[in-house]
Amino acid sequence: MSNLQGTLFVVATPIGNRGDISQRAREVLAGVAVVAAEDTRHTGQLLGHYGIQARLVAVHEHNETRQVPGLIQRLQGGEDVALVSDAGTPLVSDPGYRLVTACIDAGVRVSPVPGPSAVMAALSVAGLPTDRFCFEGFLPARPGPRRKALAALASEPRTLVLLEASHRILASLGDMAEVFGGERQAVVARELTKTWETVLRGPLAALVRQVEADPDQRRGEFVVMLAGAPPAVSDDAALLAVLGPLLDELPVKRAARVAARITGAPRNRLYQLALDQKAADDGA
Repeated sequence: MSNLQGTLFVVATPIGNRGDISQRAREVLAGVAVVAAEDTRHTGQLLGHYGIQARLVAVHEHNETRQVPGLIQRLQGGEDVALVSDAGTPLVSDPGYRLVTACIDAGVRVSPVPGPSAVMAALSVAGLPTDRFCFEGFLPARPGPRRKALAALASEPRTLVLLEASHRILASLGDMAEVFGGERQAVVARELTKTWETVLRGPLAALVRQVEADPDQRRGEFVVMLAGAPPAVSDDAALLAVLGPLLDELPVKRAARVAARITGAPRNRLYQLALDQKAADDGA
């Protein structure tokens, strides 16, 4: 047996358009002893398209822990292994973390073969700031936990990047509009690099209406990006300048909620300021 260990190659594959694979990725996939794939049938079809014959082993969220020891043994025996996901760059909301960390712990070399990424592709066409962004992956599936997760992100100043499934996209956008405010700028990128690719841009409220009105916009795979929260206003006088016109038109509680979205200040603080202002106006 060779004393030389193999390498785990983490290989990015196309997110849709099969022409997006790199020459190096093709060479690596053709040359390794084993390709560890999230879905062997899907990857088998992909490799077949490029004329690559490879031994495939399934590594997904349900069996990754069981598969790691055998793959480590192969790598320590001198075989090279490629790790791929169904699409894009492995480990980005996909399996592979346990295998990569096990390789690192075992002293096995891990090497990236970079390429397509739905997150980076979406950011590149969003038209939102990309110097700083926050990737949150998939939101919770159930409405309550989803809104709670969004509330925790409401004051995040960086561009937010989220993934969503077709059967939840409309509900998720509605929750985003409720939590962040319908005026928050957002981008919905659907089916990137595929035949029916669309990129919708605008305020959340308008995007909710577009997706609701067009069933086609609820099909496929989605990356949702939101502009970061504006800097919080902290001065009471500045907060009251926002609250004043709202109190002329809305009940106190709703005025405080809207002002919180506009200013980024805590809702309970704005509610108390609104009550104080109302009391002062009534006493005048």
